[in-house]
Amino acid sequence: MEYVKFGSTGLEVSRLCLGCMSYGEPSRGGHPWSLPEQESRPFIQQALELGVTFFDTANVYSDGTSEEIVGRALRDFARRDEVVIATKVHGRMGPGPNRGGLSRKHIMSEIDASLRRLGTDYVDLYQIHRLDPTTPIEETLEALHDLVRAGKVRYLGASSMYAWQFAKALWAAERHGWTRFVSMQNHYNLLYREEEREMLPLCLDQGVAVIPWSPLARGRLTRDWGEHTARAETDEFGRALYARTEENDRAVVDAVTRIARARDVPRAQVALAWVARNPAVTAPIVGATKPHHLTDAVAALELQLTDEEVAALEAPYVPHPVAGFR
Repeated sequence: MEYVKFGSTGLEVSRLCLGCMSYGEPSRGGHPWSLPEQESRPFIQQALELGVTFFDTANVYSDGTSEEIVGRALRDFARRDEVVIATKVHGRMGPGPNRGGLSRKHIMSEIDASLRRLGTDYVDLYQIHRLDPTTPIEETLEALHDLVRAGKVRYLGASSMYAWQFAKALWAAERHGWTRFVSMQNHYNLLYREEEREMLPLCLDQGVAVIPWSPLARGRLTRDWGEHTARAETDEFGRALYARTEENDRAVVDAVTRIARARDVPRAQVALAWVARNPAVTAPIVGATKPHHLTDAVAALELQLTDEEVAALEAPYVPHPVAGFR
């Protein structure tokens, strides 16, 4: 496993991040395909054994049970100072007012709830899961800065938004002397490359770490076209991401298949190797619900694609509608 600096910070993270949305009580929240605790723990342990030290979850995943499962597993399998724990705030955590968004009230409430569920007194990376158009960005940034000052959070990150919105947030933090966002968790893979236009160049310029979510396009890049999984059948958000571009996306999947067969490697390795080779990318966020998912992800870091292979993978792509911001 490689370890790299997290953007322009001094923090070191593994070159892969384990995404923990798949771990949570399936009867809680909106992820009926998630794995309950006893089925989740072996994957967290396997990740640690493979050298993964970076774990990403969110308060909203499976109604908070993902944080609980991840927190207990990491306490059992690792020392706190050996791992980097990332979680997020924004999603609605209950009915009624002030239970979602990025107001000062919600942020202050949710960090304490996340810390309780994770069983730790600080979070390494606290991320806004999406923007909140109903709250001034200054209110959000000052509240997040106060969490850093209080010692509850070490670093701040953001997730999918327009590049101009991220630039505005970076500027506002600098203007007021508040803690800046050091990372961007965005939607980026061979089927969705719109981030190459503005966001990735901005992050390179500003020294911001990039940790893409869905680097395998919800598994579409790893299986035969038209093949469905239990998750695909119930993942409404994932279906919406790619529903309008299926005809064009199939050509990309075919290119991945041809190169994987020529290389005699799984398709997941080819697709993830392509994401990881981008100089803006720090650590792709990979999910794992089968043991080979993690071993394939680690092997992808060693797979060096040729210029000709990269050109073949990229040639079928056509511009896509913006997706994943909400």
